Amino acid sequence: MTIPQSLTTALKTHLKQEIQRQGGWIGFDTYMSLALYAPGLGYYANDSAIFGTMPQGVKGQGSDFVTAPEMSPYFGRALAAQVAQALSVTQTTEVWEFGAGSGALALQLLDTLGEQIHTYTIVDLSGSLKALQQETLAAHTGKVRWANQLPTTMRGVVVGNEVMDAMPVKLLARVNGSWHERGVSLGGGLESEMVWSDQETQLRPPVEVPGTYDFVTEIHPQAESFVRTLGERLVQGAVFMIDYGFPESEYYHPQRHMGTVMCHRSHQMDANPLADVGLKDITAHVNFTGIALAAQEIADFGVLGYTTQARFLMNCGLLNLLERASVPERAMAQKLIMEHEMGELFKVIGFFKGKPWDAIGFVQGDRTHTL
Repeated sequence: MTIPQSLTTALKTHLKQEIQRQGGWIGFDTYMSLALYAPGLGYYANDSAIFGTMPQGVKGQGSDFVTAPEMSPYFGRALAAQVAQALSVTQTTEVWEFGAGSGALALQLLDTLGEQIHTYTIVDLSGSLKALQQETLAAHTGKVRWANQLPTTMRGVVVGNEVMDAMPVKLLARVNGSWHERGVSLGGGLESEMVWSDQETQLRPPVEVPGTYDFVTEIHPQAESFVRTLGERLVQGAVFMIDYGFPESEYYHPQRHMGTVMCHRSHQMDANPLADVGLKDITAHVNFTGIALAAQEIADFGVLGYTTQARFLMNCGLLNLLERASVPERAMAQKLIMEHEMGELFKVIGFFKGKPWDAIGFVQGDRTHTL
């Protein structure tokens, strides 16, 4: 399903009005937030089809990207082993999922874990996806509930797949040796196009980037605040987040001098979030060191483990599960762990509340020391 051009035009008008309202310039984090989540207009807040295994234009499909649960049900079935252990260790019975997308991961966890899960709560800013999730999870209606914000206190196991990469980031640009915050302005009035615009700033990357050459990168105050909030409100349980990204030493490496912001549309990528706003996803890689440090600011909340998606899923028994799979099922599931597919770039980070314990997903190949 294609977004009506009138909706795209309305989103651009909304963005331009916000730029004018804020004095002619907005930071990229504000732009990204509105482009993705403006009610009824943003990419995740309208009714466009975005999930699936094939690009738009393919009969019966029409997606912009594929996530691991859509790629293979064995993703959730393997993750379920870790969730089951966490529920048992923390003596809880509720699962919380952030950014549940089509509901595919929720279905895989609920089908696999059965009575071990008493309540499954989906927290999603995209209200337009609720109907799709309800359809996907119809067999588990009695267990599933939805929330658009966190309660004061939480108990249970929190999961999130490709959630933090869609959280707005601030763009920093070192130009001619001086640091600026990169944002968006108008060339001249509401009729003009949105363009990049830099303002001098005291903000800096968390580590020094040597040299004076031009360098563009991101900082992640919203994702870090999200983790701190989880730590404050989770009184009993554990957290497992899966996303693509790097530890700090790799994130701010000279080879990434153009930053990591990317757009996804019909299984194609581009690096211009100002074009075709509302028609495509906008993401940035996760700085897992910053996420880990944010967690450690909260009492009794710390890192349980950190490793690649490939190692995590194999630790959780993926290869044993695939012994009963068909050849086509194995082929798709192998993409979850292949180094040139999702296996190496995607990472899993776990957090504990209270006292640390030995989580099966990190029993081999833990990379916490690299954070």
